[in-house]
Amino acid sequence: MSRCPWSSVPLTALALLVVGCGREARQGAATARADSATTTPAGPADFRAPGSAAMAARAPATFRARFETSKGAFVIEVQRDWAPLGADRFYNLVKSGYYDGVRFFRVIPGFMAQFGIHGDPQVSAVWRDARIPDDPVRQGNARGMVSFATAGPGTRTTQLFINYRDNSQLDGMGFAPFGRVAEGMEVVDRLYGGYGEGAPGGRGPEQGRIQAEGNAYLERAFPELDQVRRATIVAP
Repeated sequence: MSRCPWSSVPLTALALLVVGCGREARQGAATARADSATTTPAGPADFRAPGSAAMAARAPATFRARFETSKGAFVIEVQRDWAPLGADRFYNLVKSGYYDGVRFFRVIPGFMAQFGIHGDPQVSAVWRDARIPDDPVRQGNARGMVSFATAGPGTRTTQLFINYRDNSQLDGMGFAPFGRVAEGMEVVDRLYGGYGEGAPGGRGPEQGRIQAEGNAYLERAFPELDQVRRATIVAP
């Protein structure tokens, strides 16, 4: 994302880009967008078409998503009223199969685990500008809570992070949790974090190269990274 180079900036630094000025206006817009989400998608959800009606379906009030990973399975329970726009985006990404095969490319023990860049660079390209407005922060970034990563106000797309600890310092920076790990947090704890922070601040993967080269880059240079094998919406 050339206008905001978050591929090379730590999430904690990115959080500083989320400023309070104009937040009330953004939150009002977010509420309006959430209320207008379609409830009857046209056709099957296709993650290669982010602008389609099927990828803008309204999520259920509460739902669960099961992530089968190379370290085991965990389940994220979503409460839509915590962050409606984030919940809707997550719901549609999961049900379309977007997260299948993605790597946990930024795992920092004691802080968080980040994932959500697609393994196919062509898919990453079509999602780069598919942003959703910010949700008001109604829940704290406690251990196990799940939020979208951002590059500043109004830049949420597909990347998520799971908090390993109480990261309440992120609450005032605009990171709005939409769900929590309800089962399998011990699996999240086991995700490989040996590469640490991403380049250039650390020796981990460079986000710009993941966007440009996809999983081929990660498999070649960072073979120990864990991955999502399959993510599905769990039937009630």
